[in-house]
Amino acid sequence: MTQSDSHSRHVRHAPLSRRDLLRQAGCGFGAVAASALLHGETARGSSGILPAVHHPARATSVVFLYMDGGVSQVDSFDPKPRLDQDAGKDPRSLFKVDATQFNNVGAVLPSPWAFHPRGQSGIPVSDLFPEIGSLVDELAVIRSMTSEFPEHTSANYFLHSGSGLQGRPSMGAWTGYGLGSRNDDLPGYVVINGGLIPPGGLDTFTNGFLPATCQGSVIRPTGTGLANVIPQDPSAARQRATLDLTRRLDEGFTNRMAGAAGPPDALESAIANQELAWRMQAEVPALLDLSGETAATKRAYGMESEFEPTRIFAAECLLARRMVERGVRFVELTCPQTSGNDRWDQHHGLRKGHGENARAVDQPIAALLRDLRARGLFESTLVVWSGEFGRTPFAQGSDGRDHNPQAFSLWLAGAGIRGGTTIGVTDDYGYRVIDKPFTIHDLHATMLHLLGMDHTQLTYRFSGRDVRLTDVSGVVIRDALAEPG
Repeated sequence: MTQSDSHSRHVRHAPLSRRDLLRQAGCGFGAVAASALLHGETARGSSGILPAVHHPARATSVVFLYMDGGVSQVDSFDPKPRLDQDAGKDPRSLFKVDATQFNNVGAVLPSPWAFHPRGQSGIPVSDLFPEIGSLVDELAVIRSMTSEFPEHTSANYFLHSGSGLQGRPSMGAWTGYGLGSRNDDLPGYVVINGGLIPPGGLDTFTNGFLPATCQGSVIRPTGTGLANVIPQDPSAARQRATLDLTRRLDEGFTNRMAGAAGPPDALESAIANQELAWRMQAEVPALLDLSGETAATKRAYGMESEFEPTRIFAAECLLARRMVERGVRFVELTCPQTSGNDRWDQHHGLRKGHGENARAVDQPIAALLRDLRARGLFESTLVVWSGEFGRTPFAQGSDGRDHNPQAFSLWLAGAGIRGGTTIGVTDDYGYRVIDKPFTIHDLHATMLHLLGMDHTQLTYRFSGRDVRLTDVSGVVIRDALAEPG
């Protein structure tokens, strides 16, 4: 076998539509192809793409808990006693200080929160996260993550798409492209918007150059979760007739346009999205209706909390569980707004800002992990908790922390993850990684691996090259994985 032959077996090019495949293949082979395609309809779902599983999957769904703004690693999962010893000193007299976002370098700032060993593993977690800390034996805490970007917009794009450029496909879109949907009546990639769309806007969740059916669908956790999901016309038959007419018109135009330019993705996706929207009208209202959940479940998640941001994030986490139950591939949760705070981005007021943000998410996240475990979903759901970078161990001004892309912490839990472990080491101040540095490409490679995909083989032909989520790098973080079996 030649090198080009071997390469062609693994590259995933822009997919043909079913119509184009039959037109090009001819009647005899087309009949065989049609049979196979129809047989695979359930696995393919609304994306129109055959699954690309390269090895047995440990996870069938991902829940990404996005801590927008950058949680301080030295105040959460990476304790540094040296900060107490050198409190108030000029950090430039202790170590090399790189340029920061605002270059307002203050003194070394100890954490306002104490760290305590938690669980049987004894991993220290700060008092910022008492509930999550109680479940540390379920977590693989990676203390040696790095980013390539020191400002939010590019760092958000990088975290989501593996590129600091706007318009590249998000990891949720890549998941849908590679695996299709497990539920034909719901999108494969859903973003639950708690109130804060990240810097970079909705392009953070874009499909980019992937088929438009892979784009994230944004749903609100309270009120009207999804605009226009209830049909304007009460007659289902009349609406069905309208959609059928639209589909026939689109298909006629598609047939005339097909040819040199290849399959017209915009029209193919429009047809698929209209059909999905039709099916969602029956599925989404039931999905968003939490009235059937028990009082104990709602209380455990924090839906009765006196703190409104906790109630909002509780609804997000509960909806995430319900989506996983219904087969949504990738669910992302954004943070709720807390009074006077700009996400986890505490350039000042660290104690108040981080304290209120943690209060909003700590109980709901712990309840989500427990609920997934109780319902038999934990072993098939990968849960990822992360921001886009970390924060400095010295103050910005007197009581804040600036951006630090050189080191931050995140954690993984659930499907295929070895809980009760820490990975990587930062220096005595939590400023730089000194052992086992990892990048966002490594995180993405690990996520795809647990979903059954080899990140080097999941590619899409774009702009003359075979593009992948991990660009030209990325390794699976093996230390975070449990032994199979």
